[in-house]
This record gives sequence, structure tokens and C-alpha cells, in this order.
Amino acid sequence: MKLFLKPILVLGISMAFFACNSGSENKDDASAMPADSSSASTATTTTPAPAAFTPFDVAEITHTVKDYAKWRPAFNADSVNRKANGLEDIVVGRNMDDPNKILIALKVSDTAKAMAFAADPKLKEAMDKAGVISKPVFELFHVIRYNPDSKEKQWVTVTHKVKDFDTWLKVFDAEGTATRATYGLIDVVLARGIQDSNLVHIVFDIKDMAKAKARINDPALKKLMTDGGVISVPKIEFYNSTE
Repeated sequence: MKLFLKPILVLGISMAFFACNSGSENKDDASAMPADSSSASTATTTTPAPAAFTPFDVAEITHTVKDYAKWRPAFNADSVNRKANGLEDIVVGRNMDDPNKILIALKVSDTAKAMAFAADPKLKEAMDKAGVISKPVFELFHVIRYNPDSKEKQWVTVTHKVKDFDTWLKVFDAEGTATRATYGLIDVVLARGIQDSNLVHIVFDIKDMAKAKARINDPALKKLMTDGGVISVPKIEFYNSTE
């Protein structure tokens, strides 16, 4: 998927090569001493490291529409208004269980502007005209990890509240990305709520849907969450990317 949340952190490497040219003997004169000549050259090739990952903010808007085919052109036409309010489109997803339930992820340059945009009556008017039939849910997250390399078309979001973020993170990291990958889940985004830093939002791209769903419903995962101090019922939603 493009990314939402799925944060970036690469080390450059450099290698030096040395070459020496040996002296040559004078074969025409057996008494001649070997030439005492040598040369050396050094060439260094450096691969510059990509810029380090910089955390960024995102807004997620979820709502249900009457007809996606009618809503999408209206959404696309409003892109100028979003940009004017410091919002950059990241991805639009359709819920797998209800394709008319839409998730919109936007990169935020100014959280105050984003909140004002969400509260603007003109936005509600535009949504109503486009066929939005549910109350929109607007959430702000601070992305602290992001994997730009995973581009799957199916993904799952997991949102829950934890007692202490640092404690939870240790348990999450102890499980590790490699282990999650064996369950068909590829880490893409790890974010914290801007208004509540103990609200954790994770996005995984899905490589294997059967394995991913089995893991989501695994009692062992529930225990892992408990060990990490999860204190709310996780909100877990599966999406198809529309990009």
C-alpha cells in the first residue's frame, strides 16, 4: 500500500579497493637487478545513505457512503480544498466487510488547520452532497515508524489503548517484524494518538489473508496484548486499497 501509517531507516556502506603494480624484470640482462618500482592507487566509492525517517502526522477519516461510485468523483474534486488546509492524500481504502465504508488517510502539515477543516460546516455540506450517510470519525495520529516499501493492496488496521506505551512497545518489539511476517502481516505504520499518546494505531499490509485472519483471532495474540498492557477492546478493520 502507499502509505498510510505501511514509516526510512537505511545504513550506507562504503568499500575501498587498493591495487598495486609489481615491478618488471629485465629479461635481456641476467645480471640486471629487478626493477625497484611500485605504484599504488586508491579509489573510494561511497553510496550516500538515504535521509533518516522523520516522524509525521496523519489524519484518518472514516465514514459510510450511499454509493462509492458517486462519492469518489466528489472526493477527487475536493483535493484542492484539502491541499489548501495542509492535507495530502495518502490512501483511500474500502472496508472488506462493507465496501461503502471508506477510510481516508491524509498526511497533515498543520494539525490545527486539519482540526478546523474537519469542523468546517462546508465540509459536512460537501460530504452530504457526495452521499455520506454516517457521522464521520476524524482521528489524528503521530507516525513514529513507517515502511514505504510494502505496497500490498489489502491491509488491516489495529487500534487500541494501552496502559503505558513504552511497556507495550517492548512486548511488540519482542515479537518482532519477522515473526509477524510468518503470519502474513507486514509492518507498515506504527502511530500514536495525538490527543491521547497511549492510543496505538498499527497498519499491516497483508501477504496471506488466511494466515493474517488466523493470527488476528489467535488466543496467543490476545495474551500478547494483555502482556503489553492493552486496556481497550482492539478495533480491527480490513481494507482493500482503491489506488
